[in-house]
Amino acid sequence: MARTPRISGAPLEKLAGFARSTLGGLALPRVLRRDLGIDDLAALPEALRGDLPLDTRPHPGRPPRTRERTDLPLPEGPWSASAARLARAYERGDVTPREVTERALAEAKRLAGQKPSMGPMCDVDEAGALEAADASTQRWRERRPLGLLDGVPWVVKEQSAVKGLPRRAGSAYIPATPETRDSTPVARMRAQGVVTLGTTSMTELGMTPNGANAKRVMPRNPHDPTRNAGGSSTGTGVAVATGLVPFGLGCDGGGSIRIPAAINGVFGIKPTWGRVSRSGDIATGTVAHVGPLASSTVDLARSLEVMSGPDPADPQTFAAPPREAGSFLAALGGGVRGLVIGVPDSEWIDASEAVQRAGRAALAALEKEGAKLVPLKLELARHAQALGVVTIACECRSSVRDDWKRHGGEMSADLQVTFAALDAFGALEYLDVQRLRTGLRQELARAFREIDVLALPTTVTGAVPVSETDMRTGFLDTKVIDGLCRFNFLGNLTGLPALAAPVGVDGNGLPLSLQLVGDAWDEATLLAVGAHLERIGAASVRRPRVSFDLLP
Repeated sequence: MARTPRISGAPLEKLAGFARSTLGGLALPRVLRRDLGIDDLAALPEALRGDLPLDTRPHPGRPPRTRERTDLPLPEGPWSASAARLARAYERGDVTPREVTERALAEAKRLAGQKPSMGPMCDVDEAGALEAADASTQRWRERRPLGLLDGVPWVVKEQSAVKGLPRRAGSAYIPATPETRDSTPVARMRAQGVVTLGTTSMTELGMTPNGANAKRVMPRNPHDPTRNAGGSSTGTGVAVATGLVPFGLGCDGGGSIRIPAAINGVFGIKPTWGRVSRSGDIATGTVAHVGPLASSTVDLARSLEVMSGPDPADPQTFAAPPREAGSFLAALGGGVRGLVIGVPDSEWIDASEAVQRAGRAALAALEKEGAKLVPLKLELARHAQALGVVTIACECRSSVRDDWKRHGGEMSADLQVTFAALDAFGALEYLDVQRLRTGLRQELARAFREIDVLALPTTVTGAVPVSETDMRTGFLDTKVIDGLCRFNFLGNLTGLPALAAPVGVDGNGLPLSLQLVGDAWDEATLLAVGAHLERIGAASVRRPRVSFDLLP
């Protein structure tokens, strides 16, 4: 199918004006529907639909899995400074949290000064970070650290509240008013002594995965600065990939954790719906999840461990079953022997040859380690992106109804086009999509009666080329959107946990990623598989062209 070509710069600005006209409001939705497969949804058979969902709780395929405990060694970790390496250095007195924080802050400034910019930060809390680092330095000197994460720097996507900094979600129209309190995940990390450097840049309102935003100076891909860095958690992905921090916070409504993880060659996990509180995050609606990106499965598990848990400020977290403290970290030693991994060939054929080759090589390595690969047929999975686009777009458009009236002309041109096109979607279409979503949830629940993990590509290809104009003005490219989101909305629509693991590179040396989807509340199995891929060398975080080590 021929797609609409990429548009940016002056033509995009003109298109934004046309989009808000009566004629544009009629013409543009037709293009969106065609290019993203939305027109195909109405023709799907009635048998694939379920009832209207009454809640957003994930549907597990079976009761929680129990596996024989094994204690394989933890993976060695990445080229960059992990939390464990930093803790050992602090304990020996080789370096202090104050010195590491100063190095990180200086590197953030250096990255921002490069041409093109590689700076992942949006707002930096230098005074607050140094104050927290000084307190951590004192605790380490007195041999009373709060834990292995004490004094470790991290970053937070700019849609999650950080006390003292604005929370503008990639926009320019939202006032730069300092937040008066931390979001729940940030507060929980601070309680462990983690040093918050500041917030990271994102695409406007998280509504595009391409990593471009006319309202921000966005970083490029550290493996090749002529390529995009994905989104919408763009800055967090770049901060982790360059070695600026070992882990950071992202938010994922349609792949926005897993896409930048994949494109920048690091690990990322979208937890089960309700696993991590959204209190203090701008995320609303029924598909957005908060979770970490990291340069190793160990730090992914450690950060997820801290930020997870029930939160009275977010009732969605009450559905999570009781979990033993430390279980995520303990799961890393579980290996894969006996695990059943479902591989839907009908999904894999839509990935590029390079992605298929790298992903299937990783799966073959798991099979040699004792996992069982089984074919799997999924009827609705290939429509997940179209279902997801309608869901997230309509929910976001509704949540900014007043902003659109008051500040629509201040939004990025690409966002204006998107929101204008959304006005053509009616209530009946949104509700029909939700019935199909129920069918998808039921389909996945049936699959997980027989499998432990679902294996998918994370993206169709690696990072794509971008021009100076694309990055300065933003751009619209439905082929890029499809290539980034094609396999990701399935996890958001079902609420199931999904992990992205870097499993190779393409012919240009750009990272490629394998996506692992688990049953509801079974992040432990995903972490076990991801850690084993890392342990046997089938997944690894490669040092990019633009990089920095916190430990000299």
